[in-house]
Amino acid sequence: MSTLERARCRLKAHPLALDAAIAAVVLLCMIAGSFVAPDGEHGMSWGARTPDPLSLLLMVLGAAALVLRRRAPKAVLAVTGVLSVIESVTGDPRAPVAMSAVIALYTVASTTDRPTTWRVGLLTMTVLTAAAMLAGPLPWYAQENLAIVAWTGIGATAGDAVRSRRAFIQAIRERAERAERTREEEARRRVAEERLRIARDLHDVVAHHIALVNVQAGVAAHVMDKRPDQAKEALGHVREASRSALNELRATVGLLRQSDDPEAPTEPAPGLSRLEELAGTFRNAGLPVEVARADADTDLPAAVDLAAYRIIQEALTNAQKHAGPGAKAEVSVVRVGSNIEVTVLDDGSDNAPEPATGGGHGLLGMRERVTALGGTLTTGPRYGRGFRVHAILPLQTRTTAQGEPV
Repeated sequence: MSTLERARCRLKAHPLALDAAIAAVVLLCMIAGSFVAPDGEHGMSWGARTPDPLSLLLMVLGAAALVLRRRAPKAVLAVTGVLSVIESVTGDPRAPVAMSAVIALYTVASTTDRPTTWRVGLLTMTVLTAAAMLAGPLPWYAQENLAIVAWTGIGATAGDAVRSRRAFIQAIRERAERAERTREEEARRRVAEERLRIARDLHDVVAHHIALVNVQAGVAAHVMDKRPDQAKEALGHVREASRSALNELRATVGLLRQSDDPEAPTEPAPGLSRLEELAGTFRNAGLPVEVARADADTDLPAAVDLAAYRIIQEALTNAQKHAGPGAKAEVSVVRVGSNIEVTVLDDGSDNAPEPATGGGHGLLGMRERVTALGGTLTTGPRYGRGFRVHAILPLQTRTTAQGEPV
């Protein structure tokens, strides 16, 4: 920080001291000006006249009033204006007491709005000029009288310019702070959305594969002694499901890596192209799954493709856990106009437990996925028995709205 900036900071920290210094400078200027008189041959002559005691008193009072110009600007303007009128009427009209009124007018203009500046400036100019022209000892057209108009106009204009500059700088500062807050809020919102998306993916991957592992491990334990071949086959399914879970977890967690990290995953996210593979894993776990597609090989946006796959995966996982033994599931994917409709049904057995309504995050995660794409999700028990999941996903998502329609 430079010496000038440090001095400016100190002065801003002590405004009363600054105003006292300004008042002292103005007093010195007024006193010096009171000793100057016009000279026809040399222009201005120093010491050609001496101010009378009344003029000196008015100068001191006017300068003293300026010390309080920040606390009560309009009151100080009124006091200095009255002193200037008294000096114009009773004292030597060349004694520049009006200088204090000009400084006070500048302060009022710099601390109020423009309409107030116009009203106060015109009033001050009119009163001081009329008093000097009508009641003063000099002719009305004397240059000293006309100078009052110029100096009051300069004071009001300079004060209004300073006020406008301060308002402009403050507006820029507030706009910058508002933009900074907006950027921070947007960054926090995107982080929260990304965290929620990764949490949904992790839940879908873990819930699906762990459910399959649990079923196959139960089968292996049940037939281990009597049918070792079937137990071996079940353990093979356990191994395959755990390997798939590890691969998908690696791909999902790999999204948290930096772009320049080594071995970043490049495998595309799963979609409906792997629907038969997904259904096969459930068939191997003992849940018969029938798949029907009528989407006419629609090229789905990546977000819709992933959401449809995850919804089917989660719905079949819930059916595996809750529908009970002997249940069957049906999956249908149909294009209806500009939407893709995904439906998963299971026929639930009589002794199947009721779907959980408060625990877990499966249904909540499905609803969040659908809502994020602008679609709708309907879930609930079927008439009689079983459960139904129905999702309508628009092909024109928020991410593809700027591009060509699908």
